[in-house]
Amino acid sequence: MKFDHFQFLMANMFSGGTAEGAPLAKYKDVHAERLHPLVLAYIGDAFFSLHIRTRLLSYEQNKVRILHSYDSKMVSAAMQAVAYKGLENMLSEEELAVVKRGRNAKSTVPKSATVSEYRYSTGFESLLGYLFLKGNHDRLSEIAEQAFVIISREMTNTDKNSGDWK
Repeated sequence: MKFDHFQFLMANMFSGGTAEGAPLAKYKDVHAERLHPLVLAYIGDAFFSLHIRTRLLSYEQNKVRILHSYDSKMVSAAMQAVAYKGLENMLSEEELAVVKRGRNAKSTVPKSATVSEYRYSTGFESLLGYLFLKGNHDRLSEIAEQAFVIISREMTNTDKNSGDWK
């Protein structure tokens, strides 16, 4: 991105829709199907992280360091890839198409994941972002909760078998 484009975006980021007291545009006004899959993944990542953090509170753990340790493992690309593979059979054709768009998006793979794990996790996050922006919160919650269960099971099995998580 060029610096002048960056400056333009920063100057106009929060001005849209607020002139003369008008409210900010709702996220439901966004056409999710038109957004770049990495933008969907950006939203999906934020949602999934919040879902996992909120879900971990049900274990009445009041140590932030422990909560963060579980959270960071559960939202890792490796665990999201495991979750996606466990969920794949329950997805509709439309949802699979969104995952495929996200999986095939060009992006830089971090050292913390394999290319395959990162691609599948990006597809998974794209799906969550898509469902969030479409306002399909029942389906979003169903998928996120099932992913939590799959990841929890994987972490428990890995911990029992090797004494450590991936």
